[in-house]
Amino acid sequence: MESEQSDDVIVVGGGVVGLTTAVVLAERGRRVRVWTRDPVERTTSAVAGALWWPYHIKPVVSARTWALRSLDVYEELAKNSEETGVRLVEGVLGETELDEVTGWAAARLPGLRASEKAEYTGSGVWARLPLIDMAVHLPWLRRRFTAAGGIVEERTVSDLDRVPASVVVNCTGLGARSLVPDPAVRPVRGQLVVVENPGVRTWLVSTTADGALAYLFPHRDRLLLGGTAQDGDWSTEPDPAVAEAIVRRCAALRPEVADARVLEHRVGLRPARDAVRLEREVRPDGRVVVHHYGHGGAGVTVAWGCAEEAAGLAAPS
Repeated sequence: MESEQSDDVIVVGGGVVGLTTAVVLAERGRRVRVWTRDPVERTTSAVAGALWWPYHIKPVVSARTWALRSLDVYEELAKNSEETGVRLVEGVLGETELDEVTGWAAARLPGLRASEKAEYTGSGVWARLPLIDMAVHLPWLRRRFTAAGGIVEERTVSDLDRVPASVVVNCTGLGARSLVPDPAVRPVRGQLVVVENPGVRTWLVSTTADGALAYLFPHRDRLLLGGTAQDGDWSTEPDPAVAEAIVRRCAALRPEVADARVLEHRVGLRPARDAVRLEREVRPDGRVVVHHYGHGGAGVTVAWGCAEEAAGLAAPS
């Protein structure tokens, strides 16, 4: 470890979890740097479809608590959507029964109702949820962080013990597999297709009879079509056959997208784990490492709730 500790806190990882945690810490008066291997715009978070919903994340009770706290923040941010990239948009969660969500979400989502056949042919729940445009939101988070005095640096970390800070917050996502090391972290590959939006204004998430995922997320002039959830697949190259299947599944739900012009293909590796690791570790030399990773496909959904808890763990004891 370097002898000189240049910062109170260094957050390792510049995705949505790392940046949000850094914002909370900096706005609480801590001196914070973010060390990120990739530019913010090229992190895994930049690929996210980013509909607020606790998708495949455990522990379930904690995830719902983090998600509801984050919902409070996103609802405020949606009041300035042009700057923050957060909008409240209506849509349907397919293959979902109303009683599956009313027990934990009804009080905060009063518009929840069973979807109508004209909205979705199967069983579904109609909801108005935050939909986050990550191309806008991630740069906004960085600006908010630097406005609070924080600094972002592109640096690769290969050893947490060599990060020169009294507190290190490990938000490395999939990188934690080798950095910690933590073999419980694994990739879940997500591929999506970005097309010109032919006029779709509501989002839709659906699962076919054979378990394939389909979703449509409208971001103004663009429409994100997905997707996949390939456990253990490390490939970051778009697969043309997979892209064709995605468009075909989405067109079966919304025929107008069949001929939409393709703008981009994206692949991201969700940092999955059997349960989020949010834990304070005190090293033999007294330095604190807060491990904060393993959010899978729900990093955006739980970001603010998790960040506040992580910031509490990073506080001096």
